[in-house]
Amino acid sequence: MPDLFPTYRIGHFLNEPDNPTAFEVTRFEQMVEPDVEDPHRHTFYEVLWTDAGLSRQAIDGVAYEVRCGTLFFISPGQLHLFEEYEHLGGGSVMFTEDFFLLGGTDRDRLFELSFLDNIYANPLLPLDKEAFGEVRQTIAALEAEARRPDRSAVICQSLLQVLLAQIQRCVDHRAGAAAPARRYVVLYKQFKALLDAHYLDHLTAADYAARLAVTPHHLNVVSKQVSGGRTTGEVIRARPLLEAKRLLAFTELPVAEVAAQLRFGDPSYFARVFRAETGLSPAAYQRAMAARYRPG
Repeated sequence: MPDLFPTYRIGHFLNEPDNPTAFEVTRFEQMVEPDVEDPHRHTFYEVLWTDAGLSRQAIDGVAYEVRCGTLFFISPGQLHLFEEYEHLGGGSVMFTEDFFLLGGTDRDRLFELSFLDNIYANPLLPLDKEAFGEVRQTIAALEAEARRPDRSAVICQSLLQVLLAQIQRCVDHRAGAAAPARRYVVLYKQFKALLDAHYLDHLTAADYAARLAVTPHHLNVVSKQVSGGRTTGEVIRARPLLEAKRLLAFTELPVAEVAAQLRFGDPSYFARVFRAETGLSPAAYQRAMAARYRPG
């Protein structure tokens, strides 16, 4: 299925689209508004922090109000929209998967960070004053290193690891005893990565379990614990509907064409499945999103 939304690298947000940089720290107060279209996807991870003011961000059509003292996470492949901002102070740390894994290939290290990829956690993380201060100290060190003419990728990567570990600690403290086991988060993210690659192929829960070398029962247990109670089958069925929401909200494709692109053979079946998931018909959902994101 062709991607109808632009995908940007870090360089695009520096207004240097040919810049192959894999890591940057930017300040809202100093940025020139990037020449990018909304909505869009990223090829990189982004951690936004807010020192002052507020902004409205949307991930896959879900809006979040980002206030002072909060962090906001954007991951590759998500449909992001920077809706509005007011007197905004703060900035963003942007990094690619390869930069995070500098010198290594163990992708599970990235998967262990439960707050990335928006798998089950809220991408908006409010922090108390003490925790935000600790995170800001590490960001300040990252900024200082990034500004050096002799900046070291190894030092930046080490400081990034510290920052992400601090954030994970905050997330774990907030979740308390309800936090899923780290090994479950890793397996669930592996499952979701497979699902992102094959959601149009009509694979079953057993198919995904076999590819992950686990039993269907174990994958179901992991899915329910990490996703807040959804079975493997429910997660599989929700993935094409997420893509349907993206297309209905941000394009003018007819409902029948959306159904066809997502390989629903019968548009009426697509409508029934969509209504069961969202409570709205595809046409009603498209009208509501058009009024919000494409007025006039």
